[in-house]
Amino acid sequence: MRVQISDCRLQIHRVRTLLAPSILVATSIFADAPTENATRFVLEETTIRSIHAALYSRQITCAQLTRAYLDRIDAYDHKGPALNAILAVNPRAIEAAADMDRLDAATAARRPLHCIPVVLKDNYDTADMATTGGSVTLAESHPPADGFVVKRLREAGAIILAKANLMELAWSGTTVSSLGGQTRNPYDLTRTPGGSSGGTGAAIAANFGVLGTGTDTGQSIRSPASANSLVGVRPTRGLVSRAGIIPLSSTQDAAGPITRTVEDAARMLDVIAGYDPADPITAFSRGKVPKSYTDALTKDGLKGARIGLLVDFLGKDPVHRPVNTVVEDAVTKMTAMGATVVRVTIPGLDALTRDLSLINFEFKPAFNAYLASLGARAPVKTLDEFIARGEFHPSIRSGLLAAQKIADPLSSAEYKQMLLRRNDLRQAVMTLLAAHQLDAVLYPHQRRLVVPIGEDQVERNGVLSNSTGFPAISFPGGFSPPSASAPGGVPVGIEILGPEWSEPVLFRLAYAYQEGGPARRPPSSTPPLR
Repeated sequence: MRVQISDCRLQIHRVRTLLAPSILVATSIFADAPTENATRFVLEETTIRSIHAALYSRQITCAQLTRAYLDRIDAYDHKGPALNAILAVNPRAIEAAADMDRLDAATAARRPLHCIPVVLKDNYDTADMATTGGSVTLAESHPPADGFVVKRLREAGAIILAKANLMELAWSGTTVSSLGGQTRNPYDLTRTPGGSSGGTGAAIAANFGVLGTGTDTGQSIRSPASANSLVGVRPTRGLVSRAGIIPLSSTQDAAGPITRTVEDAARMLDVIAGYDPADPITAFSRGKVPKSYTDALTKDGLKGARIGLLVDFLGKDPVHRPVNTVVEDAVTKMTAMGATVVRVTIPGLDALTRDLSLINFEFKPAFNAYLASLGARAPVKTLDEFIARGEFHPSIRSGLLAAQKIADPLSSAEYKQMLLRRNDLRQAVMTLLAAHQLDAVLYPHQRRLVVPIGEDQVERNGVLSNSTGFPAISFPGGFSPPSASAPGGVPVGIEILGPEWSEPVLFRLAYAYQEGGPARRPPSSTPPLR
């Protein structure tokens, strides 16, 4: 579609909020740029690169672009398919976009994400909007400052467009919360969008924005990426700061991009990676961040690569057939593009990965510290108070109570033993990579299709990354066969994992796979607006 300008009202938190009217400027920020031979701009499935080209060629203004995304949210989030992905839109988004339209071209060109609309998972602190974690209790919680990632995005020129629903406090994987209710998968409205970053996933899949942020404690960036035909990056532990994000586990939490293309994920990681004194683990990233992750992107990136298909992570029952078919097709495609794919196993993997989650031990102290950082404006002061209010979604009750009852969790012998066991898994993965001379390990993110609404997510393979700290990228592999509820099929994400700081290698492999014939297609439930 061509960008059109219109006024709209968005229903947020079940309250209708009138947005400011579109602010038009007489000339674009690139008023002196040539317009000959410009490619016609199409909003749906657009990228950072194509937006900047359209701004440069004066086909659009930043205000027009922003309004077009807000129109899509208005049309599809609470109407039409009613995805219920967005908790709040930024009431200053159009104003911020108009300010960008007034910048000179040189200033705009220095901003790598100039005028790029971003949808934030609503556990990222924003000084100008509430940060709710999807919780009724935190509905009016206003942090004193932007979190590190949000600050980096704004400095790079991004527009914070909206905040997305999530599994309440990011506790699990179905994206339902006391504040936002249930988010639906745009490819199959009877299914979940994965989680816990499913609101972001559904929003980016439905073209409500260009870039999205997620957090991944278990698999919560890669799960919605897999379920929504997107790219999700869980970076090496220490590459991206978690400061200013509602925490779940101080060891396992990771922040990263959710995007429609590998290139956009690389461009976003360029902006948000690096040292932050407020998150000491990021000190390990010093000297490990390349000039640009986009330097690794090449169409022949699979040529000569050696990839291990981890057969331990493939299901063996009829319910696993749709996912396994996509994986085998991906192996065939990678092989045709010059990669060598070998089938590998990790001896004793089930025992190595069993009961490694640190959430029950780390949540209470981390959450209490976050509430303390809010100062006097904190709606509650402790996890005990949060639980006593009783306003959370019933699905997270058992987890909250389990975390609450451990008196001194970080001194627990069981906790310390689990930390040691994580090293055993790290060693096993590194041994696998070395023994088979692998560039990466390949597996489906989820052994079966993302579940129907009302069921718990099952058979996800996120543990290999979340319990080692190694980076992993989930990207579109294909779709299941069409069905009555999913006329285009349900997305299936494939995942590759490598050792610490191997993001450039993973980007190279994923980009080549994408460029060899894109496996992503947009959902039919949210077509272009006319």
